[in-house]
Amino acid sequence: MALNGTRPTRVCVVRQHYVPRDTRVARAVGALTEAGFAVDVVCLRAPGEPAREELGLLRMHRLPLRHRQGGGALGYAVEYAAFLVAATAVVAARHLVARYRLVQIHSLPDVLVLAGLVPRLLGARVLLDLQECMPEFFATKFGVGPTHPVVRLLERLEQRAITLADHAVTPTDQMRAVFVARGADPQRITTIMDGADPSVFVRPAGARPLPGDRHFTLVSHGTVAEHYGLDTVLRAVALLREEIPELRLEVYGDGPDLPRLRALADTLELGDAVRFSGRFVPEAELVDALGRADLGVLAVRRDPFRDVALPGKIFDFIAMGLPVVASRTRSMAETFGDGVELFTSDDPADLARAVRALHHDPARRAELVAAAHARSRPLRWERQRLRYLAVVADLLAGREVAEVESGVSVD
Repeated sequence: MALNGTRPTRVCVVRQHYVPRDTRVARAVGALTEAGFAVDVVCLRAPGEPAREELGLLRMHRLPLRHRQGGGALGYAVEYAAFLVAATAVVAARHLVARYRLVQIHSLPDVLVLAGLVPRLLGARVLLDLQECMPEFFATKFGVGPTHPVVRLLERLEQRAITLADHAVTPTDQMRAVFVARGADPQRITTIMDGADPSVFVRPAGARPLPGDRHFTLVSHGTVAEHYGLDTVLRAVALLREEIPELRLEVYGDGPDLPRLRALADTLELGDAVRFSGRFVPEAELVDALGRADLGVLAVRRDPFRDVALPGKIFDFIAMGLPVVASRTRSMAETFGDGVELFTSDDPADLARAVRALHHDPARRAELVAAAHARSRPLRWERQRLRYLAVVADLLAGREVAEVESGVSVD
């Protein structure tokens, strides 16, 4: 139980990002406050947001720092260092007043675990959420190999961060396996997956296009970034346009790759076959858009970093009853198996093949929906939420965390 006498147990959550835009952090915070914990969140401050905000059991402490996408290695290092120093000071000062029982740190960077050092020395527990593999992120982002000195350094810092925390969680079994292969104790890392929230992603009744509707709509949503491979999707649409004139692509979101993609759509003369929202859309609007689509598309580029990650948007597609076509990554194939239609990453022709096959075969689309629904059942947020709260309860009670692997991957 979260309550200690008449005062709620206090937790501090630290993330170098904008909250609640980070869905994983927002869900964790929601689970904690719903369970009766009082939560302080230390995060970045977006334009127009207040520095301090109190919403029931939730207190937001937004630092006057911004994330600038597209910077070089030095820019990332400066951003990480600035946030680490500021967050460490805020968490330490707040701990003297709030007396946190738990400090939850979300990577990147892994060294952000140091922000919880003062509370830990004073008796608090530290939970590290390894949202991404930082060595693979650096290698992919800056085009260096696994033996690069900085990559090796980041591997050592990752392992040290895990040992400094009382326990760690991570979004996929594949990421957990990477951490363990590098030396982490498997009993110190639990997989908590990013399943869709069924209270939000509910398919509206009658949302699907009626028989005879002239459009066959592909949909993508979230950050519009180069690594999500939307250029591959545009080229696949161009290949199919004459064969399937009713084909449409709708892209909901904003990001650094949007100008390039708009220019590519113009070059390919796609016209009204593609539509960009040009902005992040509210959840209600997104749910409506997904409910009207025919096929969810995930064209993430395969590399060592993304091979072990799993885009959270796939859970949204599945919750909305959409068949999914996705690039073949290790995590996608092992987690969903025959529940998704896979294609070769960065291959517009192979993506066109997959879309063509699903367009022509409604029965196959229905099979994918049923298989994905079955495979995603243990991944839904209502179950993952209970796993997460069990980890928190075990930490606060001083017990060893009982369940670490998700047990959902397939051969």
